[in-house]
Amino acid sequence: MNENLWGYGPTSGHTPDADLSGYRVEAADGHIGKVDKHSDEVGSQYIVVDTGVWIFGKEVLLPAGTITSISHEDRTVHVARTKDEIKAAPEFDEEKHLGDPHYRDQLGGHYGSGH
Repeated sequence: MNENLWGYGPTSGHTPDADLSGYRVEAADGHIGKVDKHSDEVGSQYIVVDTGVWIFGKEVLLPAGTITSISHEDRTVHVARTKDEIKAAPEFDEEKHLGDPHYRDQLGGHYGSGH
């Protein structure tokens, strides 16, 4: 597992110029949605996943360190968390949470604990 939760792991397959928008996102136990947006800012890399009807249209933010692999051929991102872990994450609201260090700490505690 990547030591830095907010950076892509060296074996993730991430390339800095890749646009991940629209890629399928697969949790450890199945499909969770599609990438709506992503950040390649060093030290603050993440993807925002549109979960569609899976959890009633909620968007979730996943730190890049949760990503285990990216397949550009299949346009799929695999994350090392279960659907339940992702569903239980602090709710994401782009207008409130992007750039909010408190929210980032909450996510770090949620996704970083036990992994």
